Amino acid sequence: MRYFRIMHSWSPRQTLLRLVLIASFAGMGPVGVAQESGVTLTVLGNVQDGGYPHIGCERPDCRNLFLRPAGTHQVVCLGVVDALEGQQFLFEATPDAARQAHQLTKVSGAHKGLPDGIFLTHAHWGHYTGVGLLGREAMGASGVEVFAMPRLRDFLENNGPWSQLVDLGNIALTTLSEGTAVHPTPQLTVTPFRVPHRDEFSETVGYRIEGPNKSALFIPDIDKWAKWDQKLLDAVADVDLAFLDGTFYDGAELGHRDMSEVPHPFIAESMTLMADWPEKELQKVHFIHLNHTNPLLNAESEETQRVLKSGCHVARYGDRFQL
Repeated sequence: MRYFRIMHSWSPRQTLLRLVLIASFAGMGPVGVAQESGVTLTVLGNVQDGGYPHIGCERPDCRNLFLRPAGTHQVVCLGVVDALEGQQFLFEATPDAARQAHQLTKVSGAHKGLPDGIFLTHAHWGHYTGVGLLGREAMGASGVEVFAMPRLRDFLENNGPWSQLVDLGNIALTTLSEGTAVHPTPQLTVTPFRVPHRDEFSETVGYRIEGPNKSALFIPDIDKWAKWDQKLLDAVADVDLAFLDGTFYDGAELGHRDMSEVPHPFIAESMTLMADWPEKELQKVHFIHLNHTNPLLNAESEETQRVLKSGCHVARYGDRFQL
């Protein structure tokens, strides 16, 4: 009797999805539907902040993309959908947020509206500026929840034009605390953790994203793995998927720039660090946040094949995983 009282409190959508799950587990329905009724994580962008093609880039690949844009080259972003609760979230608000929010609505179980929440890692151009699309000049949204660490919250509240989003109620800020989990839905747990990076305007965090069955690590930006107070292998061993900073393949990519101005762990360095890792840990790794100079953007490149041969992966637009 109690079970039917609980069912009565569910929305029609929640009732249908739960019945599909029950039928599937009882052998009466398609397993595929049951899987798609859970929590899914989708890669909505794998490129560094400046995008691809990149401003000022005159290389043949950039010129070709300026002439023939490819929707699959978008700035780093993950989308998470909880089909059971009918809620969806973006991890990062990028300059490509309009297309990424739209693409997220196409995931099984997603609704057609704006994301129910946005988790930000830090205040560098490609990771937060997309929240501006929620303002009066664009969507004029109401109360979209934005999760941010204390310094980042302060930055958004006290610097225009972001402060206007707060004042007009376009976004509702929720303060995160390092190491403290939040539960945006009953099936989804998100825990921020600090990582060393260029923190001019805010602290920088990565996220542990946990669904009912699997978990993922998301670290799009970090200076160097050796500067982190955790061992990378331990962090990866503790999850099922790891989306890791792969900005540059090696130190030769930016001949005209001082690499100390834009510190990141080179993929070549990361692979050396991972050389003696167990195969099961290597298979969890997906390099993400690729600069427009990074040869991993070319799926056929020698460097890409080297990464794949090692057991690691390159995060690609549209990759989807069950959590």
